Amino acid sequence: MRALGYQAVDALVERWAGLRDDVPWRGAPYQDLRDRFGGEGPAPEEGEGAAAVLEEAIRDVLPLAARVDHPRFLAFIPSAPTWPSVLGDFLASGFNVFQGTWLGSAGPSRVELMVLEWFRQWLGMPSGAGGLLTSGGSAANLVAVAVAREAAGNPSRPVVYLSDQGHSSLLRACRIAGIPREGIRILPTGPDLRLDPSRVRTAVERDRAEGAVPILVCANGGTTNTGSVDPLAALASLTRELGLRLHVDGAFGGFGVLCEKGARALDGIGQADSVTLDPHKWLFQTFECGCLLVRDPGELDRAFRVTPEYLQDTQLGAEQVNFGDRGVQLSRSFRALKIWMSVRSFGLNAFRTAVAHGIDRAEEVEARVRASRELELLSPASLGIVTYRFRPRGWEDEGPLEALNRGIQGRLREEGTAMTSSTRLNNRFALRVCVLNPHTTRKDLDDLLDRVERLGRDLAEAYRTPGERPR
Repeated sequence: MRALGYQAVDALVERWAGLRDDVPWRGAPYQDLRDRFGGEGPAPEEGEGAAAVLEEAIRDVLPLAARVDHPRFLAFIPSAPTWPSVLGDFLASGFNVFQGTWLGSAGPSRVELMVLEWFRQWLGMPSGAGGLLTSGGSAANLVAVAVAREAAGNPSRPVVYLSDQGHSSLLRACRIAGIPREGIRILPTGPDLRLDPSRVRTAVERDRAEGAVPILVCANGGTTNTGSVDPLAALASLTRELGLRLHVDGAFGGFGVLCEKGARALDGIGQADSVTLDPHKWLFQTFECGCLLVRDPGELDRAFRVTPEYLQDTQLGAEQVNFGDRGVQLSRSFRALKIWMSVRSFGLNAFRTAVAHGIDRAEEVEARVRASRELELLSPASLGIVTYRFRPRGWEDEGPLEALNRGIQGRLREEGTAMTSSTRLNNRFALRVCVLNPHTTRKDLDDLLDRVERLGRDLAEAYRTPGERPR
């Protein structure tokens, strides 16, 4: 057991030590992997030995994945976990903690309550607010929508309001929670990509006049697309006036409250009825780790608690929380350990500095794009995200512009310069940079933009007109 464990730890340390010198992405086509791993044959009847299997996993399987903690992995939402976070997951798995009930996990449950209280304080939610850790933002958003439906009394014609910049998990959550398609309102945002409170008011008043029952407004605390933040304080005031719940999806940006710039951008987040957070993003934890906080944790119990006879021994009183009663999972792992270990190991100031680093580096990217004659800014830096594109002078046709920028993006990934992702804003193809990793330097980002400009100039002629284009 020790030999295998040391082999695994050595592989992790070697990977971490050499991460910057490696490429941020490595993949392979399905057919190549099918052939490499022996096709679709049956499971082996006889064992091959754990050491050999571990070696194969380290050599052949794990390297064929995006390195989301690489300093030049700037796509989607990166994740750059702390080493104590890795150790916390290792210990929680090794101790095989079942954390669905206080009876089964008193110490782990107490630690989760402590971590949730930290989060409550950071967001500025009222005393008594609480929640639970989840697998991620998707699960947290699902719980939030289900709680809103239950708190409203399960009306026959519920309506939920989403932003057109909202995360796809919110729409999925509405479907799973039984909100009918005709009750899901996706409201358009303006040029600033933020939800307009007056548009929300108009939609709510119209639905009520038609006999529907508005139950929830979902706002963004840092969108995945651009990092934009809805006017949270104004929306909180509006929903209180209209007698509605406000949910803030802060899965990406919520922990921005830890630094001064982020706290200003997220002003009002503590006034929400519920907030989604993802510690595996901007709190630098390993996958998986999400969170839902609600002003009244009793709403979670009222929505999810079920007490079959075989669990009667676990009912020990309100203070001794059964987290299995607060969401969809009874069997749940000890996610709080890695957060508790990380924050206590480094101190909160280290996390404040790391979050501020991402915001500052993205603002430098914006300034660099604005100063370029060939790069066009499509959305300003917001909570670490910037979107832009390469645009040669005189190019107006969106088709060739998209093809050119797709070509640039593909070259960056294949040559190992950086892993970036794309999005679409106002029907324009956009290259997107998300700076989260505290090891991403200004030089990394300057080198990226320099390479984008060189590739753009090299490829522009080939993409100017339809026809044969470079692969």
